Amino acid sequence: MRSRYSAFVLDELDYLLATWQAGRRPATLEPNEPGRRWLGLEVRRHVPIDADQATVEFVARSKWGGRAVRLHEISRFVREDGRWFYVDGEQR
Repeated sequence: MRSRYSAFVLDELDYLLATWQAGRRPATLEPNEPGRRWLGLEVRRHVPIDADQATVEFVARSKWGGRAVRLHEISRFVREDGRWFYVDGEQR
């Protein structure tokens, strides 16, 4: 989760796509809007479901256009061939 947040901050779109589960991966991603400033990540909870599935609850904060923005999500991850991949997320 932390590496994906860092990739969002740095607009490392190739890394984000590479860490997204293949069957759910979008074709492309848009970079951050000009002027968006990321302020931090709080990982609130990590819940292992089994050896190859887990959820992560997080809050990512940013500022854009003079407004504070908060992304609160519970993300699903799956391990395939020893690597973790983002599956999808439910915003809170």
